Amino acid sequence: MAGSALTSLSKDRLRRWLILFFLALAIPSALLVYQAYDQLKWEAFHRHRVEAEELATRIDRRYARLIEEEERRAFVDYNFLVVAGDPASNFIQRSVLSSFPVRSPIPGLIGYFQVDNEGLFKTPLLPDSALVAAEYGIQADELAQREELANRVRAILGENRLLRTEQPVEREQELRRDLAAPEEIPLSDKGEALFSSSDESGRGLDRRRYLGDEAAPAGTTISEGVSSSQAAFDRLSEQKTDRPSRSRPSTGILGRVDDLELDSSFEEVRKPQQQRTLSAKKSKLEKRAPRKERSALPEPESPVPQPASVGAPQGMQSTQLRIRTFESEIDPFEMSLLDSGHIVLYRKVWRDNQRYIQGALIEQHAFLQAVIEAGFEETNLARMSDLITAYRGSLLTAVSANAVNRYQAGAGELRGALLYQTRLTSPLNDLDLIFTIRHLPAGPGGTVIAWIAIILFLLLGAGVYGIYRLGLGQISLLAQQQDFVSAVSHELKTPLTSIRMYGEMLREGWVVEAKRQEYYAYIQDESERLTRLINNVLQLARMTRNDLQIELKPVSAGELIDMIGSKIESQVTRAGFTLNLNRAGDCESRTLQIDPDYFTQIIINLVDNAIKFSAKAERKAIDIGCQGAQDGTLTFTVRDHGPGIAKDQMKKIFKLFYRSENELTRETVGTGIGLALVNQLTAAMNGRVDLVNKQPGVEFRISFRSQ
Repeated sequence: MAGSALTSLSKDRLRRWLILFFLALAIPSALLVYQAYDQLKWEAFHRHRVEAEELATRIDRRYARLIEEEERRAFVDYNFLVVAGDPASNFIQRSVLSSFPVRSPIPGLIGYFQVDNEGLFKTPLLPDSALVAAEYGIQADELAQREELANRVRAILGENRLLRTEQPVEREQELRRDLAAPEEIPLSDKGEALFSSSDESGRGLDRRRYLGDEAAPAGTTISEGVSSSQAAFDRLSEQKTDRPSRSRPSTGILGRVDDLELDSSFEEVRKPQQQRTLSAKKSKLEKRAPRKERSALPEPESPVPQPASVGAPQGMQSTQLRIRTFESEIDPFEMSLLDSGHIVLYRKVWRDNQRYIQGALIEQHAFLQAVIEAGFEETNLARMSDLITAYRGSLLTAVSANAVNRYQAGAGELRGALLYQTRLTSPLNDLDLIFTIRHLPAGPGGTVIAWIAIILFLLLGAGVYGIYRLGLGQISLLAQQQDFVSAVSHELKTPLTSIRMYGEMLREGWVVEAKRQEYYAYIQDESERLTRLINNVLQLARMTRNDLQIELKPVSAGELIDMIGSKIESQVTRAGFTLNLNRAGDCESRTLQIDPDYFTQIIINLVDNAIKFSAKAERKAIDIGCQGAQDGTLTFTVRDHGPGIAKDQMKKIFKLFYRSENELTRETVGTGIGLALVNQLTAAMNGRVDLVNKQPGVEFRISFRSQ
C-alpha cells in the first residue's frame, strides 16, 4: 500500500515539476519569438510604407506631367481657329484642341470648354458657323457628333450649376449668324463689337478688385462683375479652403474617411515624418503662380478670304485679316469633383479686364484608374494592401488586395491598419491616397522565425515528454521492483514455512503413519515450486544481462509431448487436475529446431499459470495439444477451463511483472514473470505466442517452424 501511494505521489510530483519546467522555458522563448516577430513586422511596415511613398510619388509625378502639359496650353487654344506663326502673316489654322475625337494625354477627358465674362459657353470642338466647318473639311455627320459632345459638356456643366440652365442659346445663335454674314457688318466694327477692350456694358471686372487687392466700390457684388456661371466656379474655389467638406455627397461616393475603422498604431510613430512631407508639399503648392502670355486672334473667328497658304483651305480669296494681339494673365489649374461624379479641371484667365473660365471635363473612374489604380496593381503592394482614393474626406474608390473583389462596396467593408496617407500636389491637392494593410506580413524573416519557433516548441515539448516518459518508466520500474520483491518474498516465504512446518511435524513424530506419505508429497510439491521460482528468477537475470544461451537442436514433436507429459503429470495430478494430451495425425513425426529445456520451461510455466487461475473452475482439466498446418507451422496449445482473460489485458499479460490483480487482494500466487519468460523464450527460439479466449477458459498457442 505504501509502495502504491509512493508511486502515485511520485507521478503527481513529476507531472507538476515538468509542467513548471516547461512553462519556465516556454514563456521566455515565446516572448523572445514575439519580440523578434514584432520587430520584423515593424521592419516590414517600414519597407511597405517606403514602397507606398514611392508609389504615391510616382502617381503624383505622373499627374503633374499631365497637368503641366495642360498648363502650357495658350489662351487661344480654346478657340476653334488660332493664328499660326507671325501675326503679320495673316495665317490662321485650327486649334490643337479642335480635333475630333478628342485626343488628350489626360485619361477620361470628355471635352474642353470656355465660359466668358457673360457666361456664354464655348468649346473648341465647334466652329463659329457651318461655313467654317465646311471650309475646314468637317462633314455634316462629324459636325453633328461634335455638337452632340458639346451639348453633353454643356449639360454636365448645367447639371452641376456651373452654367446657367437658361443658357442664352439664342444669343449664341445670333452671334454665329452675325459671323456667318460678314458683309452685313464692317470688319472693323465687328472686331470692335466682339473683342473691344472697353467696358461700356459695365460687365468688365478688374482682377485686382476681384481678388481684393484694392477696395471695391460700396455696394458692388460679384454678380455685378461676373456672370452667375463664373460665380459658381468661384464657389468651387472657396470650398477648397473648407476641407473636409460635408456638403451634398457626389455620385459614386463610398462613404467618409472618418467612418473607416483603421488601426493607426503603426502610423502614429511616423507622424512627424508625415508632417514634414506635407509641409514640403505645401511649400511646393505655394510656388504655383499665375503666368502672363501674349497671344493673337483673328478678330472674326471665322475664315475670311486670305492669301493661299499651307494652313488655309483651298479656293479662298485673298483678303487682309485684322489680327488682334493682346496680353492675358492665366491662373494655375484647379480641380473639383462635381455632384454628378465628374471631375472638372479649370483655370481663370484675365484679359482686357474680363475673366474667362477655361477647363476640361473628365470621367472620374477613367481618370483615377489609368494612373492610380493601374500603377497600384503593378506593385507588390497590390497583393497585401488596399488603396483608397478620397476627395475632401469622401471615399471615391477602394482597390482591394483581394483579386476576386477588386472594389469595395462601402466604408463599412474597409478594415485594416493604416500604412500611409498622403495628399497629391496642386491642383489635385484635394485627392488623398490612403494605403491600408489588412494583414501585415513579416516577410521571409517571419517565415524563418515561425519555423524556428515551431521547431523550438516541438523540441521543447518532445524533450519534456521524453523526460516525462523516462520518469514514468523509472517510477514504473520502481513499482515493479517493489511488487517483485513483495511477490518473491511471498512466493518464497509461504512454501518454506509449509516445508518447515511439515518437516518439524515429521521429525517430532507427531504425524500418524497414514499421513506421512501425504506430508512427504506436499514437501516435494513445494520444493518443486521453489525450484521453478528460482529457475524463473535466474532465467530473468540472465535475460536481463543478455547472457541467455540457447542451444537449438532437432527434436521431434512426439518426443517433446512425451517429455512434457512426464514432467508435469505429477504436478497436475497433485493439484487435482486432469491432464489431456492431444496429438494430431502427423504431428509426432515433425521435427523442430528447438532447445528442449527452454521448451519444457515454457510449457511448465503455462501449466502452472493455468492451474493457478482455474483452481475454482467447475471442470479442472489441462488440455495440451499439438497440430500442424499446411504452411509447415507446428502449434502447441495449453488450455484451461477457467474464467479466461479480459480483452483489455490480453496484450499486457506478457509484460514483465504485470499482474491483473492488486498485490494485496489477489487470491492467486505468482511473481508476474512467468508469462514474460514464456514470451521472451519463445521469441528467442524463433517462435510466436498467441492467446485465444475459449468458452470457457483460455488457450495459449506456441508456434514454431517445423522441418
